[in-house]
Amino acid sequence: MKRLLLIIDPQNDFISGTLPVPGAAEKMEALANYIRETDGEYEFKVVTTDWHPYHHCSFAANGGEWPMHCVQDTAGAAICQTLIKPLFTTKGEVSVLRKGTSKDADEYSIFKNALSAEKIDKLIRGNGIERIDICGIAGDVCVLNTLRDGIERYGAAIFRVLTEFCPSLDGGTALAEAISGMKNHA
Repeated sequence: MKRLLLIIDPQNDFISGTLPVPGAAEKMEALANYIRETDGEYEFKVVTTDWHPYHHCSFAANGGEWPMHCVQDTAGAAICQTLIKPLFTTKGEVSVLRKGTSKDADEYSIFKNALSAEKIDKLIRGNGIERIDICGIAGDVCVLNTLRDGIERYGAAIFRVLTEFCPSLDGGTALAEAISGMKNHA
C-alpha cells in the first residue's frame, strides 16, 4: 500500500512561540519517534506550514482572531527542530508546502492554497497514493480543515488521523467528532 504522511504546521510558533498549543512539544517529540520507527513505510512525507506575510489578515492587529504567528522567514515560522532529522534521514521524499501566503486570505487547509493544492494532488494522484496519514498542529483548526477538504477531494476512506500527534486548542473535541463522522459515513 502506497502511503503518504501529511504533517500539518509543525512550526515553532505553535509549540513555544506566539500561539502555543498545549502539549505540542511532547506530541512533536512523539511524532519524531514515530517517523523513525516507521522508516520506509511512507512513499512521501508532506509538511505544511503557515507562511504569513507581516500584515496578514488573521492577525489581531489587522482585525483577525489570532496573535501574529508564522511570519515568513522568522524563527517562529520554522519547522520544529525535533522533526528535521527524522524527516530527512528516513526513507520517503519530503515536500514542504506553504499556505496563508497572501495577506488577504486565511487558509486553514493546505487545499485552500491553489499552488500547494496542485502540488499535493500531483503527489497523491500521480503516485497512486492509497492512504494518507494526517497529523499536526492544531488538531481542531488546520488539521481539521485540511482533513475536511481532503475528504471532499479524495473521500474519507483514504484518510487515517494519527490523533496521538494532533495537539488541539480544544483538547481534541472537534477532531474526535470529525473522525466519528468519517466512520459513520464509511
